[in-house]
Amino acid sequence: MKKYSREDQMAMATWAADCAERVLPLFEGAYPEDDRPCNAIETCRTWVRTGVFTMAGIRGSSLGAHAAARDAKENDAACFAARAAGQAVATAHVPQHAYGAAYYALKAVAAADPANAGVTVAAEWDWQAGRLPEGLREEIMSRIVVQERGSRVSVKLRKGEGF
Repeated sequence: MKKYSREDQMAMATWAADCAERVLPLFEGAYPEDDRPCNAIETCRTWVRTGVFTMAGIRGSSLGAHAAARDAKENDAACFAARAAGQAVATAHVPQHAYGAAYYALKAVAAADPANAGVTVAAEWDWQAGRLPEGLREEIMSRIVVQERGSRVSVKLRKGEGF
């Protein structure tokens, strides 16, 4: 697994929280009373701002967002948005979770508007790439692969060496 500097990990966590926050309305619109994904994003941002890390806090926030995703299994866009939040906060523990936040955010965008998924996912991917620090952009975005197959859009996370 690739080692990242503390500065890179903080930048990746901020970016992951931004990716998750962009799709959070897809969850909140469907489940307005469930604040677990929002809390996960807030926990991530608090860690970046303060540097205060407790495994119990990070893990609890991440698991809470993923539990919300399981509860939202009938709504793919909401489910993926909650998973993006769970991955974002987990970046505090393992930097590579930032990739998962972006991946699930793209899947949420695709699920929210399947008829226009090619266009909306491409725009979101471009937004994500544009928000990453230049030194991380190519490495991270080369692992988040979007493929169009006919009228379907597929988002994959390419793992492998250094992941």
